[in-house]
Amino acid sequence: MWQRIKNIYHFFVAISANIIFFFPSRKMKVVAVTGTDGKTTTVSLIYHILKRSGAKVSMISSIAAVIDGKVYDTGSHVTTPDAFPLQKFLRKAREKKSEYFVLEITSHAIDQNRIVGIPIKVGVLTNVTNEHLDYHKTYDIYLKTKIKLLKKSKICVVNNDDSSYMFLPEIKSQKTQKNWITYGLSESADYNEGTFDIKENNLLGEFNKYNVLASVATCKALGITDETIKKALKTFHIPIGRVDYVYQEDFSVMIDFAHTSNASEQILKAVRPTVKGNIIHVFGSAGERDVLKRPFLGEISSEYCDIVILTAEDPRREDVNTIIAEIEVGIKKGKCEVIRIPDRQEAIQAAIQMAKKNDLVLITGKSQEGSMNYGKGEEPWDEYKMVKEALEVRNKSL
Repeated sequence: MWQRIKNIYHFFVAISANIIFFFPSRKMKVVAVTGTDGKTTTVSLIYHILKRSGAKVSMISSIAAVIDGKVYDTGSHVTTPDAFPLQKFLRKAREKKSEYFVLEITSHAIDQNRIVGIPIKVGVLTNVTNEHLDYHKTYDIYLKTKIKLLKKSKICVVNNDDSSYMFLPEIKSQKTQKNWITYGLSESADYNEGTFDIKENNLLGEFNKYNVLASVATCKALGITDETIKKALKTFHIPIGRVDYVYQEDFSVMIDFAHTSNASEQILKAVRPTVKGNIIHVFGSAGERDVLKRPFLGEISSEYCDIVILTAEDPRREDVNTIIAEIEVGIKKGKCEVIRIPDRQEAIQAAIQMAKKNDLVLITGKSQEGSMNYGKGEEPWDEYKMVKEALEVRNKSL
């Protein structure tokens, strides 16, 4: 109830921001991407394809805002900015003559009316799995929040293979056939590997095929040619912190943002066949957030990994050891070795120190985020720096 009252306030804030910045989004074609996983990569792909087509384009993702090629920080743990900074970015983009604006949108941003007043040309739904239930309470409410974006969108691009698709017939009936576009790996999708060749790209994993197909479907809806799209896919590089190999010598180190059970499973399923040695997985789970996913994170990691190191990931005011214990509940006994190291820096150092030839150290959950929350506010954090320092320590000890 209290959140609904707050959302009325957010609605009027969003309207005010639109008025103050003169409704800047009305003069651009806005592409909005939502879903549980894959949003950032899909936004980056669409942005890259549009840019390679010669169009003036700007974007906001969980990594940063890019306005006419200039990068702006959006703040710690921010995906979709609040209404005023969001409208300010849109205004900057309009002043720079951007024709397109690609926007990553969370369910929180939709529910809190941050995108009120923004006309959506194309709305993309990547997938909807159990996440953010601390906020939305049930999967049904979470899904309905995502669906609100599709209702606002002139053209809908949706994942035909995702389990959420069965709940979308009402929205589909409100759209013309031309404005309801599906993608997926199944033959029933409008865009699949058979209808559009996506072989020539640098992305790892089945999950990235979905991200590519979502981007293809979106750009085709915007009138971009097949030739332009295919050329752009060849030159696309994955965003920072997504399937990011930061060290590849006798063993490898990868940083990835996966922090949901689905994302964790997808990345582990993708890398497992490529690793001859052990997978050493370093991860935790955010405090004061969805506690129900914690055992599932443990179960998935134990299914694919040989050594699991449980550690901190923004515990906030929760006890790190309690979070670790809740993750450990889901770990399958005897499937892997479990090590508990609450301090994340120490956990990374331990993982890299124990790595042997052909092993993979996979560190998930924080990625490019520049801060860590131990319950006393945001403190500086740099996962890449921690890995670099751990590698230097290892090399000195050899």
